[in-house]
Amino acid sequence: MLSWLAEQKINEAIQQGEFDDLEGKGKPLALEDLSHVPEELRAAYKVMKNAGIIPEELQLRQEMLTLTDLIAACEHAGERQALHRKLDEKTLRLQLITSQRGLQENASYHRYENQIRKRLT
Repeated sequence: MLSWLAEQKINEAIQQGEFDDLEGKGKPLALEDLSHVPEELRAAYKVMKNAGIIPEELQLRQEMLTLTDLIAACEHAGERQALHRKLDEKTLRLQLITSQRGLQENASYHRYENQIRKRLT
């Protein structure tokens, strides 16, 4: 019954031209890749992103995936090295955040904790 009512309302809106001037009409949908977000957190992530609030750890994970792709495609050794440095910095920052929030323990983070804190503060 509810799906029938929804369908009726949609058809009425179409007939009244309420969908005629929508942004992006006639263009493909810009689907967002949320593969880096655990499935159970995707709905919350979308709500927060639409509100302009993204947890730093999720942003860092996305940037790390992008850097990994860039490193794989990079043919210039110097540029690849610079990308590796950026990836290492983001990895350490993520480890710092997750450690502070009690989300993850990582031996390599603890080994460099003092240096990381000096560099990030």
